[in-house]
Order: sequence, then C-alpha cells, then structure tokens
Amino acid sequence: MKSGFLAAAAAAVVVSASVAAGAATLDTVKQRGFVQCGVNAGLPGFGNPDSAGNWTGLDVDYCRAVAVAIFNDPNKVKFTPLSAQQRFPAIQSGEVDLLSRNTTATLTRDTSVGLNFAPVTYYDGQGFMVPKKLGVKSAKELNGATVCVQSGTTTELNLADYFRANGMSYNPVVIESNDEVNAAYFAGRCDVLTTDVSGLAGTRAGVAPVPDDHVILPEVISKEPLAPAVRHGDDQWFDIVKWTVFATIQAEEFGITSKNIDEFTNSKNPDIQRYLGTTPGMGKALGLDEKWAYNVVKKVGNYGEIFDRNVGPGTALKLERGLNALWTKGGLMYAQPFR
Repeated sequence: MKSGFLAAAAAAVVVSASVAAGAATLDTVKQRGFVQCGVNAGLPGFGNPDSAGNWTGLDVDYCRAVAVAIFNDPNKVKFTPLSAQQRFPAIQSGEVDLLSRNTTATLTRDTSVGLNFAPVTYYDGQGFMVPKKLGVKSAKELNGATVCVQSGTTTELNLADYFRANGMSYNPVVIESNDEVNAAYFAGRCDVLTTDVSGLAGTRAGVAPVPDDHVILPEVISKEPLAPAVRHGDDQWFDIVKWTVFATIQAEEFGITSKNIDEFTNSKNPDIQRYLGTTPGMGKALGLDEKWAYNVVKKVGNYGEIFDRNVGPGTALKLERGLNALWTKGGLMYAQPFR
C-alpha cells in the first residue's frame, strides 16, 4: 500500500513538472528566437528540403505561419526532419515545439501519446499505388499481393484491417524509413505501395523515375485527418497553433489573400475588423500582437494559397481541393468564429 502511494505520488510530481515545463512554451520560443518544428524527412508537397536545404511544403508553411504569428518573420523557424517512429518522442520530450508532419489525428494519439491536435490542414485517406503495367484497376484485385508499408503508422494498421475485412491475403514488406519504403517499391520488391493518397501523389510526382508508369487506385480505405500537434500541458501554445490554422482558413472565406489584404484594413465589417486587429482584442487573448492574423496571411497566405502553392492542380502533385475546399463550397474547411 505504501509503495503504491509513493509510486502514485512520484508520478504526480513527474506529471506536474512536465505540465509546468510545458506551460512556458511561448516564452521559451521567444527567448530562443525561433520555433523548432518537426517535419517529414522528405515528402514532396508537404515537407521536403531542396539540395540547398530550403524547406517547402504545406506542413512547412504552417510552421512558418506560427513563426509569423509570434515573430512576424517566416524565417524564424528551424526544421527537424523526423521519421514516423521519431515524431512522437520528439514532441513529447520537447525536442520540437510543434509537429507539422502529415500526422493523422486519432483518439489514442490525443490521449495516451499526449498530443493536442490543431485543426486539420489536410483531409486525406489511405490508398494504393501500383505499376501501371500490372493492369490492376481496383484494390479488390490485390489478393496475394506484396505490399510495401511504413512501420509505426496508422497506414500499417489500416492495411491489415482492409485485407482482413475483404477476405484477402497479402505479404507485407514493413520498413521504418519512408525513403526506404519508396526505394523498395520502385526497385520491384513489392507490387503495391500504400500510404495516404496525398503521400502517394507526392511520391509519384517527386520520386518515381517515370511518374506515368504508376497509377493510384480509386479506393480510399480510411479517414486520415492530417493536423499539426503540440504536447499536452500548455493551453496558450495550443491556442496559438490552433488559431493560426484557423486564421488561414478564415482569410480564404473572407476573400482575403496575401495580395489584397491591405484593401481590407478599412473594412466596416466587424468580423474583419476583429480578425485583422483594427478592433483590438484577439491578439491580446492569445498573447500576440493584434496584427498577428494580418501578418500570417500577408507573409504566408490564406489556406487556398497554401494549398495551391504546394499540392494543388498547378503543382506536380495535381491534387484537387475535394474535402479540403471551404465549407461554403462543399468541403470541410471551417474556421471557428474570431470573436
């Protein structure tokens, strides 16, 4: 009984210390002078460095947006490339302040892993890519196939569920590194590559020797709401990340872009006045400058601009908005009120 009490007390001390340490994230970031952001080690369209080490992608832009909200400078951010296995320990330990790495929000990650997920930045689903020469038209034709999949992901679990539910067998090739998974697929070690559809599009566009030699099958077998995440224990930091995402979505709904935002500074619309900080209050509530949302859109863009620049129809990924359209256009992108 005594040992159990002491163990519980010790655990409480650890939790309290963790929460206390986490509660100062904004102060720590300001003192350090930049946001430390965990991103994919290399996924075209979402988080990818060029040969000079310059990072681009939709997830990368949300790291930059948070840096702008705090410092009014999109360059006040440093990127830590993380594998699927590294990402959660990195955010839990404080190695990174923010995880913006094509990560699916799930119940267990929200609870036992200890993450708080910001609003979804890309609604996705798991799919399959196969060489066109196989002549496969549907995932229902994959019985007995060899499938390349990354370990430590919801992808691995969904794959098993899908084949079991459809009474099919498969031979998994499970590899930790995303780069090695892709290399195995393109080397012919497996018949199928499975991950989020956006990831398949990025891999086909940015990694495949001949992109047109590969086809993404029509089935989408899961819900994969991809969202930035922070660790439990710091509500202010969570609010800043959450409302930065909402700011990009709300700007698009208002029709505000990085190019026309100055035309809205004299708007008589009370909602826009609060949003842009001409009527003060929203910035103070977050512990930020009143023009934080203005700065984010001016220097990073609204959600539509971020989407189109990184993954949209005019990019190599050629992704349509689909579920990622605004709610006013039949999609799921919806910002909570700025008031």
